[in-house]
Amino acid sequence: MTKKENPKLQFNTSWEYAPAPESTDHIRLKEKYDLFIDGKFVKPAKGKYFATINPATEQVLAMVAEADTSDVDKAVKAARKAYENVWKKMPPRERGKYIYRIARMIQERAREFAVIETMDGGKPIRESRDVDVPLAANHFFYYAGWADKLEYAFPNRNPQPIGVAGQIIPWNFPLLMAAWKIAPALAAGNTVVLKPAETTPLTALKLAEIIQESGLPDGVVNIITGAGATGAAIVNHPGVDKIAFTGSTAVGKIIINAVAGTNKKTTMELGGKAANIIFEDAPIDQAVEGVINGIFFNQGHVCCAGSRLFIQENIADKVIQKLKDRLETLIIGDPLDKNTDIGAINSKEQLATINKYIKIGINEGAEIYQSSCNLPKKGFWCKPTLFINVAQSSRIVQEEIFGPVLTIQTFRTIEEVIEKANNIPYGLSAGVWTDKGSKIFNLTTKLRAGVVWANTYNKFDPVSPFGGYKESGYGREGGIHGLMPYLNL
Repeated sequence: MTKKENPKLQFNTSWEYAPAPESTDHIRLKEKYDLFIDGKFVKPAKGKYFATINPATEQVLAMVAEADTSDVDKAVKAARKAYENVWKKMPPRERGKYIYRIARMIQERAREFAVIETMDGGKPIRESRDVDVPLAANHFFYYAGWADKLEYAFPNRNPQPIGVAGQIIPWNFPLLMAAWKIAPALAAGNTVVLKPAETTPLTALKLAEIIQESGLPDGVVNIITGAGATGAAIVNHPGVDKIAFTGSTAVGKIIINAVAGTNKKTTMELGGKAANIIFEDAPIDQAVEGVINGIFFNQGHVCCAGSRLFIQENIADKVIQKLKDRLETLIIGDPLDKNTDIGAINSKEQLATINKYIKIGINEGAEIYQSSCNLPKKGFWCKPTLFINVAQSSRIVQEEIFGPVLTIQTFRTIEEVIEKANNIPYGLSAGVWTDKGSKIFNLTTKLRAGVVWANTYNKFDPVSPFGGYKESGYGREGGIHGLMPYLNL
């Protein structure tokens, strides 16, 4: 019997997937984590600990040590001792072997890392499993290869390590950001004091376990946990030679002011508000999927998220309808479920910030469209959100939201979209969708962005440098460029 023969007969146009949760039986989490200083886990001086929670369930995962200035001092002194007595003197080839060993151990425990990353950060297991952990291992592999080739990377420059690097990383890519910073620092011959974000410390502490098991000399890598005061103590410590920071522009400005007048080198990878540009000759379905990947699959928790969409006017209605239809198919829920597209917002505070901006967008008069999905009752969740017909001066266009919120504007000419794309304080990344190579090359020379993706989005490789312009920071991470901030040339 067909639908025509029986109008009551309906065909399903969508499928309900059976739950496919990733097992947690294979992971090992301690109830309490201490600080990793001089190759050992040691208790914080003041005995203070704070809870790190699962943002999807609001359950406490572990208690984590809170380092104060005396703990930071111990870590910096341990790093200095290891630098002067061991690491600086070690043949570069031997340093490379340690870095390579860490990469192999991350690979061997990739499943455990992926699950812990998802539980602590709220991102879907597919992203942790297929992107974060493999890329982290690849960065260690890549820089292991450079350890004994610095003279070839910088010919006639006599590259020398800087000393002790203080590194502060954010909550959106906890393990990957640790790899981005630790691997080139070690390859260049420096030692490290690293502080992960207070809301996502667990994979960094799991990395500390691997570093301990790898036999890396004591004090070469120190991992200490805490909030803003701990990071400030690292920045202000006179024994630190270089600060590498990834985080908000506001905090980056504070750090830059703090180190002004000192001899400390700095690299800053700060906020972003990337433009994703779709031309009329673009492969539209591919572009729509790229837009979804660029802002929604990661909950907008990426500094380079394509949170501003520009569509050429004559295809705007078609693209917007496809985006709305695609939003309705996205699965929001348990981040450990392999079917999940959009996980939990990292923290209650971040969710409040996102909701504040959604209200601002509505009050500014923008047309809002949200997925009709049901949100879990427990945890921190936000529906994928589109804002249509927004003004260039709108706060939701100009300011970083760091959530699953996409603003949509139209344009007629290349000159118009270049002017709009560049007319913000940030300049971290951008995307261009067209089948004309000439347009791609024209825009890559005109867009004030550190990275411009063409007919794709959010693709990373250890060989490629990453970093921004304007209030998105300065310096590069990845590739040969990522070695330069850790060397005196």
